[in-house]
Amino acid sequence: MNRVHVVTLGVSDMNRALRFYRDGLGFKTSARGENPPIVFFQSDGVTLALCPRDGMAKDISQENPPQGEGFAGVTLAYVAREQGEVDRVMELAERAGGEIVKKPQRVFWGGYSGYFRDLDGYYWEVMYWEDWKFRDDGSLLIE
Repeated sequence: MNRVHVVTLGVSDMNRALRFYRDGLGFKTSARGENPPIVFFQSDGVTLALCPRDGMAKDISQENPPQGEGFAGVTLAYVAREQGEVDRVMELAERAGGEIVKKPQRVFWGGYSGYFRDLDGYYWEVMYWEDWKFRDDGSLLIE
């Protein structure tokens, strides 16, 4: 069975987030114009969507929308196909206004990774491991 995999981020400023992901990191989207109601970025295996934070909260519950920001024990990951790609993505994130939280380095699980925070405070791990394999569609193969 085919499933659709989408990760949706609630953002505080749609135009700022669109510039960060599309213009800064080079994520591909068909979104154009000012303040689109939702933006989808196509990647291998998972689609990233941006939605205004207050709209997302109201979609969850009109009567009692969730509130708050900060680390919720969730990170997003960019899986690189080579070690040098980790460094390049981290540089793009920093140039686009992201904050480097942990510079790329060899890590305890044998890979190479670093962390950045995007403009809305979401933590991204950019990682590579030489033993990973990928499907024809570019998604990570977990065996």
